[in-house]
Order: sequence, then C-alpha cells, then structure tokens
Amino acid sequence: MKSFLNVEDLGNLKEALREAAEIKADRFKYDTLGKNKTLLMVFFNNSLRTRLSTQKAAMNLGMNVIVLDVNAGAWKLETERGVVMDGDKSEHLLEAIPVMGSYCDVIGIRSFAGLTDREYDYAETVYHQFLRYSGKPVFAMETATVHPLQAFADLITINEQTPSNSPLKGARGKGQGAREDQLSEQSSCSLPPAPCPSIKKEVWRGSVPKVVLTWAPHPRSLPQAVPNSFAQWMLAADVDFVITHPEGYELDPKFTQGARIEYDQRKAFEGADFIYAKNWSCPGVTRPEDYGKILHDYHQMMHWTVDAEHMSWTNNAHFMHCLPVRRGMIVTDDVIEAPSSLVIPEAANREISATVVLKHILQSL
Repeated sequence: MKSFLNVEDLGNLKEALREAAEIKADRFKYDTLGKNKTLLMVFFNNSLRTRLSTQKAAMNLGMNVIVLDVNAGAWKLETERGVVMDGDKSEHLLEAIPVMGSYCDVIGIRSFAGLTDREYDYAETVYHQFLRYSGKPVFAMETATVHPLQAFADLITINEQTPSNSPLKGARGKGQGAREDQLSEQSSCSLPPAPCPSIKKEVWRGSVPKVVLTWAPHPRSLPQAVPNSFAQWMLAADVDFVITHPEGYELDPKFTQGARIEYDQRKAFEGADFIYAKNWSCPGVTRPEDYGKILHDYHQMMHWTVDAEHMSWTNNAHFMHCLPVRRGMIVTDDVIEAPSSLVIPEAANREISATVVLKHILQSL
C-alpha cells in the first residue's frame, strides 16, 4: 500500500477488521516488522490523539519515529506553485518534500483544509505533493477532506459493539443494509458510572445496526474531513446509514452517495443504534459561494445539540464523537458521560487503526 487516503486503499474491510481484533489482542505481535524503518510524521496542524496514537502504533511495530511540527521550529513552508516568495515563507514544499523523504521510509501527513478555496482543498493538493515528490508511501493523518484513521477506528468501535451474528461481523461491507422493523430488547447489564466499552446490544431493531451521522452546532468553521470519511467508511460497511443536518450543509456526494439524507433530526434519530455527532462548515455543494462558512448563528442552532431528549428518540443508542468535543455545543455532559458513550473506546482504537494501516504499508515496502 503506497497511499492511504480512502477506505478502498485498505482492501478487504472484513479482513482489516479481523486484523484489528488480532492486533488489539496482541499489540506487539509484529514488533519486528518495522525494524530499522523510520516513520516521519509531518504536522501542519495541531494534534493530540493522532500524534499519540500513530506514534504508539509505529512503536508497536518496531519503527523509529520522527515528528516534525511545521509551524513550530521549522522554516515556514510555501505550498503553492508559481508564487513570488517575498513574504515570511522561506522554503518551498517542493524542495522540502524530497529532503524529508530522504530521511525516512514512510510519511504521515496532517494538513487541514483552508476553507477558502474549495477546488484547492478538494484536490488534496498538499497530500498529493508529498505522494508525488517524496518517493515514499504516504498516509493521511487528516487532510483537507478526509480523516481515514479516525473513520477506521470508528468502524472498529462499532464492530466491537455489534452482535456476533450481525452482517457487519460476517461480511465485507456492501453499502446500505436492508432494515427490518421488528422489535427487540437491549440486553441488561450492570452499568458503571463511567463510559463502558463492554456494553453491547445483543440484537438490533433491524437486521443491521442503524448508524446516524448528525450535524451539531459549533462557534467556529470546521472542515468536512471527519464527516466525509465517516460517511465513506459506513457506506463500505453493512449498516443502515443516515445523515442528518440543516439544509445547506450537504456533504460532497463522492463521500455520501448511497446514504439517506434526512433534514428532520428527530426522524433520523428514531430507532438509531449509534449516534455520531460532528460539526462541519458549509461544504459548498448546494451553496458554492458559502464554502467553509457557518450558515447560521450557532445560538439559533442549539436545538441540534445532542442531549438526553435527543437520545431518548433512539434505540438506546451509543453516542460517538471523534474528540475534541465542545460540551454544551455538540453534546451535553450527561450524554457524553453516560455508560453508552463510546468516545473513550473509539479514541483508544485510534492506536489499533493506525497499527493496521502501518502494518499494510510496511508489508508493501
């Protein structure tokens, strides 16, 4: 695997989930695979989970790790071609990339969307420059439009909460699964006061779990990378997938084709087994002139915040979020702290998703 940007880059999804379970059971099973190999992690933007989990994954595989914070101690880098460099940027990325490539065997890139030029962002310009000029395998640690390590960890987490007889456990994802309206009951267990990764539904209302991606308010403009990837990966798995958001926040169809879009949040939540909350700015699909903007004052959109009432509309759903999360905006304290919240287990699974991806890359060297 020379590039990891989208779900198809990983190959067979059933096999990838099997590998994830294998690695979680023994994180150091392949600890010699990366011997004398070096991972360079390049951060154009801040990180907590991605930095720690990816570095830990590389260490699990026996790799050396170099971390470069481009905006903290390195020369400021120009990323666009054809510019006169008479400002504060001392080095061009097209010289810096091959130099970086000479010091490592694998490169991870974290570079957010600028949210001003949709064409530039959605072309994944920075990522493809690294892929073209480094001469090394490159993987996304969140780029302008995708965050595949997060989405893979999300899928691993959902898979862990899925009954053993569910199609998600037993088959390669084929997109939207059929959903039957048969009644079921959630198994009882003694719940601790903190989020519990072992709480698991034994049966769904339908033949596959219903997963809902919901927009939620935020005071700042955020990229679409996380929701884009989450949609892409859910559509590759066998789940009943629904996206709900206010009008104007339609995600790019290349990530959401096949998903059901529901503008009525309550209707979308009904019968849901997993609620994944995330804010994103206007993707510019139906309103190109508003790309990257917040379409409404967030004070007027607080009814989209996921609270206990919202969760009461569901089938005792698990709550999910990629973190970091703004409490009181995206979700209320009682929901994120409930035993059904999976935010900590899914963050922990970032180590597992990164280990699987790096394992594939190392095996291809």
